[in-house]
Amino acid sequence: MTWTVDQQLELTATQAVDAIRAGRLKAADYVATLIARAQALQNLNALTTLDVEGALAAAQRIDTLGAAERAHLPLAGLPVVVKDNINTRGLQTSAGTPALEGFVPARHAPSVQRLVDAGAIVLGKANMHELAFGITSTNLAPHAGPVRNPWDPERIPGGSSGGTSAAIAARIVPAGLGTDTGGSTRIPAALCGIVGLRPSVGDGGTQRRYHDPQAVVPISHTRDTVGPMARTVADVALLDGVITGHGPLAEAAVANLRIGLPAPFWEGLEAATETVSRAALAKLAAAGVTLVPIDMGDIFALNDRVSLAIALHEPIDDLQAWLAANHAPARSVAEVAARIASPDVREAYDAILADARGSDYQTAMTVWRPRLQQRYAQTFSAKGLDALLFPTTRLAAVPLDELNGSSRVSIDGGPPIDEMEAYLRNTDPASNAGIPGLALPSGLVEGDNGPLPVGLELDGPAGSDRRLLAIGLAFERILGSLPAPAL
Repeated sequence: MTWTVDQQLELTATQAVDAIRAGRLKAADYVATLIARAQALQNLNALTTLDVEGALAAAQRIDTLGAAERAHLPLAGLPVVVKDNINTRGLQTSAGTPALEGFVPARHAPSVQRLVDAGAIVLGKANMHELAFGITSTNLAPHAGPVRNPWDPERIPGGSSGGTSAAIAARIVPAGLGTDTGGSTRIPAALCGIVGLRPSVGDGGTQRRYHDPQAVVPISHTRDTVGPMARTVADVALLDGVITGHGPLAEAAVANLRIGLPAPFWEGLEAATETVSRAALAKLAAAGVTLVPIDMGDIFALNDRVSLAIALHEPIDDLQAWLAANHAPARSVAEVAARIASPDVREAYDAILADARGSDYQTAMTVWRPRLQQRYAQTFSAKGLDALLFPTTRLAAVPLDELNGSSRVSIDGGPPIDEMEAYLRNTDPASNAGIPGLALPSGLVEGDNGPLPVGLELDGPAGSDRRLLAIGLAFERILGSLPAPAL
């Protein structure tokens, strides 16, 4: 079969793997097509590294395998991008910050290694918000620069995994890895019209779904996790299954689903986002999903007692430990902070180095985080809920601020609010509770220069990741997928 460029670019991860394993598509041809796509779309600044030689050599190795050997590789020939804060052997891992520029780890992060062992090919490293401390991916480090949203290059793609999401939405790759601390896979997934999973973290030990110790430039061991991103839920489930060792996943039966609608998460939305989101609810209800309105009126107040205390205290020890374990060129957090290029990240690290919330940390961890986790557990149990459902973000992508990295935004002409606060509000509580979250597209709103994606998020009980993905499969079939952005 002869594949056109457009046919190759529209392949989902699952479709590409199926074609390569069956011998209908050469991995080297597919990788060459995506390399050309990446080079043609450099204006999006989605990648910090494009590994042309390494990716082509890996693809050629896949093509030399026999049919039986390819059939045993779940990701045979699948090109992926990896966020630039996740360790990759032979490729720079800089976290988008000057002090780590040029640093090359000795080995892959475990999550990356499992993908590679299954036949995946690392096409390159994805750009990101500097040190993952932001939700815009407007990186002002000279070697990185701002990531641009493929739907409107003058707008943010979301962050901090904005390069991964932009590359996937732009058809540079079908899938990749991001990281999520407070919303960093889910927010860019929503703003770029793709799918992003935040896996369970739970207690950070046996309840942690992905184990990547000292293999990701950290913010918080309590909240950080690697997360797969792709254009479809099936593709995210494919990557998750490889990383965790799970097999194929069946779609959840819609008629048996009880989905909670937490009232606070549906308040204060941009009108256009709310309209699209409620239209999606109508489709789900018509398909037989039971939607259950619930209160959870105290959830944001509980979360506020946890979030900043952790985010502004844990980076000190966690980043220092990563620097030492990886023999990084910077030897201290202070050395990294001194060279931060983005004003919003520099301001955050000034507070971190001052340990601005250190006195609140122990109380947050021993009192308020357990209460937040209990609040979620009781809600799921008392209402018999499979998951919670709400708009991933309160508004669609806003124009990027190339001077500061982040700014203030207004929702439908209301008073200006902090950009991070506006976008993190709905994603942050699940992060602090350690429960899984899945963001998937719900539709398009009209922007100044054309349509912009918005998304819905499903949050489930701790450890319910595969069940959450099965529900996502059903919802994706009902809601449909988004077209490619016009590039």
